[in-house]
Amino acid sequence: MNKKEAKKLHSFGPAPVPTPVPRVKKFFASYFQKRSLSSIWLPSPNSSNPCYTHFMSTLAEHADHGLIKSLDIPGNPDGPLAGIDVVVKDLFDIAGEVTAFGNPEWGQRHGKALAHAWIVQRLLDAGARITGKTTTVELAFGMEGRNIHYGTPINPAAPDRLPGGSSCGSVAMVAGHRAMVGIGSDTGGSVRIPASYCGLYGLRPTHGIISLAGAAALAPSFDTPGWFARDAATMLRIGEALLPPAKPLSTVFLKVGPAFANADPAVSAALEAIIEQLGPMPAIDPAPEGLDVILAAQRAVRDRETWATLGGFIETNPTLDPVIAGRFAATKAATAAAAEAGLLVRRSFTARMNALLEGGAILVLPTSPCPAPRRDADQPSLEIVRDRTIRVGIIAAFPGLPELTIPVARVDGAPVGLSFIAGPGRDLALLELAADLNLA
Repeated sequence: MNKKEAKKLHSFGPAPVPTPVPRVKKFFASYFQKRSLSSIWLPSPNSSNPCYTHFMSTLAEHADHGLIKSLDIPGNPDGPLAGIDVVVKDLFDIAGEVTAFGNPEWGQRHGKALAHAWIVQRLLDAGARITGKTTTVELAFGMEGRNIHYGTPINPAAPDRLPGGSSCGSVAMVAGHRAMVGIGSDTGGSVRIPASYCGLYGLRPTHGIISLAGAAALAPSFDTPGWFARDAATMLRIGEALLPPAKPLSTVFLKVGPAFANADPAVSAALEAIIEQLGPMPAIDPAPEGLDVILAAQRAVRDRETWATLGGFIETNPTLDPVIAGRFAATKAATAAAAEAGLLVRRSFTARMNALLEGGAILVLPTSPCPAPRRDADQPSLEIVRDRTIRVGIIAAFPGLPELTIPVARVDGAPVGLSFIAGPGRDLALLELAADLNLA
């Protein structure tokens, strides 16, 4: 189908709310895994059955590349981002569109957005073109990249493996060369982990440095926008449009020993070989009390926030993935006392990390302890991976620090990323570092 035909097809009109078709999609999911979208015949808009035509249009947009809806919103033609096409995770508002937040009932209850989210408007003002809305894990509460309503995008870098989440659609679109930039969000790793799984660059910015106005929330004191790109130069261009100037980084690299110990031996070995290019690197332990202590504190704070933010919606009994429902049930049980104790740990850990990085030092660690899990992995195995992954993801997320992952190696045929963490506000300097390193 050429662009002219596609334009005609989409002009037939999308449904007011992205409509899941679980049973039909279950069949087509297998079909799409074996064929590119361009090889699939679609009927013309002159079909004698308009409902069928509309169904096929919706199905095409819900295919395995992670796109919920095609858009064409031009930005400022004279802006510095002119010529860059961007897809946006379905938790950021786009004026006139429904933000479903990975759950159709959420979208039905909230209706169409009246204005763009801050980050969307900023990108348009800078010249970017918004070309689509992408799949998110349901209510952004998952790291695997699955969604029972809208499907699980294919990981273009390793099709037999999961794409990672919760920003699964944006990462799949960029890794599949269907967009130059994908906007996601990161609470516990939802930009960094998909980037590592799909062989992309990905940034979790300093918490609060980019506004979340117009974005659906999961755990507000952890939530950040973020983005993916296939190259460091594009990452930097987006950063220059979204981020304030940054203090420079030093040339001091510090290897996070517990993070390498937490990783699979093959991942550690592959990344150790890469970081040799950076010269001698002392190993440090930023959490001598143990990462599990920090993880327990993080969960106590996050769970309390998550239930305060979304508990009201959950108690209306929306249709949820049983795994996601179980996670929300756990957040409901979080106590105020545990959250207060977690906040004390957070303040101490944040002060320690800020002091460590104040002079411009850079922490180096595996983004993920392993390559992406296989698509047929059972849930107990996925939960083990999730715990190991968050244990390292909190090193930046708990104190609100910027972390950049870059694609540097493959293990067992799948990508793995190397992360760099800097002090608060040094986001742009991290992106400049990536452009200079040439490790990928």
